[in-house]
Amino acid sequence: MKTLRVIPGVCGLETILTAESEDGSEVTLKAESACGAVRKLIESLEQPLDAYEICFVKPGQGPVYEAASCLSHAACPVPCAVIKCIEAECGLALQKDVSMKFE
Repeated sequence: MKTLRVIPGVCGLETILTAESEDGSEVTLKAESACGAVRKLIESLEQPLDAYEICFVKPGQGPVYEAASCLSHAACPVPCAVIKCIEAECGLALQKDVSMKFE
């Protein structure tokens, strides 16, 4: 099981994602979030998810970004974080923190 905390920025609506897979292919995703749109995004994804269908698409495509149309802010980092969490849980990419900081 992998857990990923998303600290989105000025909205302050943190999200905690949890991905769990037994076979590295099918994955169940849960989210705790103060953001109703993020909760809607996660609820609209048909579970269990196919990790390959989620992770091996071009940026901005696939089921996660299709479901993300409910978000009101294009720069919301949660859709990307969903994919990162699934990748790590299913062994499709190494687990490594990411960040964005203004300088």
